[in-house]
Amino acid sequence: MNAYVFPGQGSQYAGMGKDLAEKFSAARQVFEEADTALGFALSDLCFNGPAEQLQLTENTQPAILTVSIAALRAMESAGFPQAAFVAGHSLGEYSALVAAGSLSVSDAVRTVRARGRYMQEAVPVGAGAMAAILGLDLEMLKVVCEDASQGQVCSPANLNSPGQIVIAGDTAAIDRAIDLAKERGAKRALKLKVSAPFHCALMKPAAERLAVDLAQISFADLQVPLITNADANAVKSGAEARAALIRQIAQPVRWLESVEFLTAHGVQSFVETGPGKVLSGLVRQIDRNLRCVNVEDEASLRNAQEALAA
Repeated sequence: MNAYVFPGQGSQYAGMGKDLAEKFSAARQVFEEADTALGFALSDLCFNGPAEQLQLTENTQPAILTVSIAALRAMESAGFPQAAFVAGHSLGEYSALVAAGSLSVSDAVRTVRARGRYMQEAVPVGAGAMAAILGLDLEMLKVVCEDASQGQVCSPANLNSPGQIVIAGDTAAIDRAIDLAKERGAKRALKLKVSAPFHCALMKPAAERLAVDLAQISFADLQVPLITNADANAVKSGAEARAALIRQIAQPVRWLESVEFLTAHGVQSFVETGPGKVLSGLVRQIDRNLRCVNVEDEASLRNAQEALAA
């Protein structure tokens, strides 16, 4: 049994999706649909950069989603087996909902572009931060965050794997948490290069703005169950999917628990659909016995096809 999983931010690079668009007409159509929906050539930004424009979160989010769905359509045209489940990391949950037949590409790219803007505008640049903490368990890290907060926001944001948790909040509190985490046994604690402190209470204004947009979009019931970030549980109704997207903005991404849910329900193969191999690395950290393949261009698509058939 397999799951298709979709990356979030952190996987973007100039040139992504170009090979898919050149080699697969179904992928090319996705880029054309996204360009029309947004009213500008997102495809050109994906294929040619410049990198500094691609790294702006309001561009990054629709770019990664579009490349992910282009990869999915290429896989479908190549005869890949249907997924038993879908899941996405943060932004990737929107890609997963397109894959499950709940959201249209046009609605998804417009919404995630606004989502990126709302998240960026929720906190002044420099006022918030995120840090990756390696080698400290969740309970100890919660105590570290509590001790570091001193009335500010500081909390776990991405529960990625047993040895990797990302925290988010006010910059000063995150700086204090980095020092405390090192004192209390973390192998590494490093600040991340991000434009905003995602998945923490500072994102509540973004969640409120996004809820208004999501209420105006049609969500069909899902053809494939989605494992949500907010709850690490399966949903199949469009209404449940919409509610989970609102909650995930200011709540932690429960990726470790999502993978554990999938494996408990028989999933042995994970197909990372979109740019990069971030999720494949996290899945292997969680369970070395799981099979992970990624699809981001024709070569990786063929390799994945062979691996899944073996």
